Amino acid sequence: MKTLQAGDTAPQFTLLDENSNEVTLDSFKGKQVLVYFYPKAMTPGCTVQAQGLRDSKEALDDKNVVVLGISPDPVKRLPKFIEKESLNFTLLSDEDHAVADAFGVWGPKKFMGKEYDGIHRQTFLIDETGVISHVFNKFKTKEHHTVVLDHLENQAE
Repeated sequence: MKTLQAGDTAPQFTLLDENSNEVTLDSFKGKQVLVYFYPKAMTPGCTVQAQGLRDSKEALDDKNVVVLGISPDPVKRLPKFIEKESLNFTLLSDEDHAVADAFGVWGPKKFMGKEYDGIHRQTFLIDETGVISHVFNKFKTKEHHTVVLDHLENQAE
């Protein structure tokens, strides 16, 4: 698992959103894109992380940032998560984890003594030209949005 770093060009991708519409990274040129990978919709950590981003939408909009949440969940699971948590950003289905592989966030994990392959919770800030400007990989799920907003504030100074 080789995770992409700041300065790397973000891999182009096309995934289905919660409405089965194709979404491409390329369609957001001119905006910053916050691509966050999460393991599974409607689990406690993923819910808290999504709620923080939902509640930060106005501040993110002010910084010209679009949020894309990517998980290996099937498309049919995503609308339930959006509706249940009143999410105001796009969720994308990466069932075959090809995009997670391309970003280097799919690999071996341990949970309760078991080893398996899965998504490593990481977030990539991609600049207006498609280059990764920052990687967020050390945060608590409930503080994720704060870490992102603090970085964006410091970036503006």
